[in-house]
Amino acid sequence: DLSLLRFISAELTRGYFLEHNEAKYTERRERVYTCMRIPKELEKLMFFGIFLCLDAFLYVFTLLPLRVFLAMFRFITLPCYGLRDRRLLQPAQVCDILKGVILVICYFMMHYVDYSMVYHLIRGQSVIKLYIIYNMLEVADRLFSSFGQDILDALYWTATEPKERKRAHKGVIPHFFMAVLYVFLHAILIMVQATTLNVAFNSHNKSLLTIMMSNNFVEIKGSVFKKFEKNNLFQMSNSDIKERFTNYVLLLIVCLRNMEQFSWNPDHLWVLFPDVCMVVASEIGVDIVKHAFITKFNDINADVYSEYRASLAFDLVSSRQKNAYTDYSDSVSRRMGFIPLPLAVLLIRVVTSSIKVQGVLAYVCVVLFYCGLISLKVLNSIVLLGKSCQYVKEAKMEEKLFNPVLTATPGKPAGKQQSMFKSAHGSSTDENGSTSVINQPVHQKENTPSLLVTSNSDQFLTTPDGEEKDISQDSSELKHRSSKKDLLEIDRFTICGNRID
Repeated sequence: DLSLLRFISAELTRGYFLEHNEAKYTERRERVYTCMRIPKELEKLMFFGIFLCLDAFLYVFTLLPLRVFLAMFRFITLPCYGLRDRRLLQPAQVCDILKGVILVICYFMMHYVDYSMVYHLIRGQSVIKLYIIYNMLEVADRLFSSFGQDILDALYWTATEPKERKRAHKGVIPHFFMAVLYVFLHAILIMVQATTLNVAFNSHNKSLLTIMMSNNFVEIKGSVFKKFEKNNLFQMSNSDIKERFTNYVLLLIVCLRNMEQFSWNPDHLWVLFPDVCMVVASEIGVDIVKHAFITKFNDINADVYSEYRASLAFDLVSSRQKNAYTDYSDSVSRRMGFIPLPLAVLLIRVVTSSIKVQGVLAYVCVVLFYCGLISLKVLNSIVLLGKSCQYVKEAKMEEKLFNPVLTATPGKPAGKQQSMFKSAHGSSTDENGSTSVINQPVHQKENTPSLLVTSNSDQFLTTPDGEEKDISQDSSELKHRSSKKDLLEIDRFTICGNRID
């Protein structure tokens, strides 16, 4: 019989039988545990990545001047030894000289930019205008970084590629001026960004700083509710590492400028300390929340960050090999979009204008400070190399360090053989259909044709036609190994053409 009393009794005594849907609730509990693990795993990756950026950044101030000096010494003393080699300088020495010349030229060009005038010009704007300006600067910085490394790579390759005609060397000149213009404009962009942050620090009501920090939470809205695969999350993680390291350098510039205005009074440093902590805390909090919900909505395990860390460690170990074909700082630039040259130019300009060096004792302090920087760079490199070897060994990626690059066999055209290893999206695959990894090249003659190993960024988005049969046969094995292999071929700008919905 249906009655009100029976209905109320049923509502009061009704039970839950969760064990009937054990798999569902176990999965929900694992999601909670994954979200709780994200802060720890993410900060491990961030900590390792920031020190990688620091290593590439310190290289510009410490080892690069010494390498430029050795290259110039070889160039000057070359007639004493005779021309034993076809090259006057080795390709690495040519690149070092180009980097050094670009730094020096851009440094002197930065003297024509008045920091004080830019500061007062920005300070005279309204709060809403400064908020819009800061957002535009962030977008422009990403665009400059995406195109800047291509400009520098084009310059390095144009200056070092084998040339048959002497007049072909004239192509270095326009590439050089283009690189100088890029570094100069990017340095000005970062300077305006640091000036805007400095204005926010010095505002009386701190409203601008609060608005700028709240802008970070808009980033959560723009990324959390989109579909992400492992490759896309790897790209975002690298971008977050670069952004956090750049913010640390910008905070250092802001502190230097403020301390100079107050005659290096240490009491003023404690006035800036709460604002610095607020900026750092907002960055860390936004990154944790963003990655926690992205992994939750896309069913990505927290262990993926250890794979990302192993991929970055693989780059470092590969660059230390004897036959490595790229400098490590360039590898970091491609992975994270972090180009140290413009930031180094700005930091040198700010330090030289804020600190006056007068007297013998001051120059002795500068020499001791430079020796300390070299010691820090060497110590950081040794520790990073040891940790990287540990991460590569834990990920069982040692064999990938010694695999040779596919080369064209004699008697066969390179085009025919290359077509055997091309997938539908232009990615390189081996005979078994698995994606090739980035390997270190063996020494070859200049006239020996070789096949370029192209990156495969669409492995998780689309399946190449040539791999359909093998995936159907060995799907479990390929699914277990594909993520580690693909991450080695993903850099910051590989999947920019893919729409992430």
